[in-house]
Amino acid sequence: MKEPQAAQGVRASATHATPLKRDAPYDHRAQQAAPDIEVHDTDGRATTSVLTPDQTEPYGIPFEQFIAKREQARLAGR
Repeated sequence: MKEPQAAQGVRASATHATPLKRDAPYDHRAQQAAPDIEVHDTDGRATTSVLTPDQTEPYGIPFEQFIAKREQARLAGR
């Protein structure tokens, strides 16, 4: 079932976000790197946004654990 289009001037609901496959640009003025993501809406549009270090920090340890578990599974499958 297709979602109804948002009224003019009203943004549609976001369905998901995907990281853009490139290195996070480093902002020398702010002294931080911030990865770009693409936010996908119910109406099919997508916009680019930037995650701040505060937004990405909570995911650092879980992603390290995911990567380690994937590597362990890969080695166990040999």
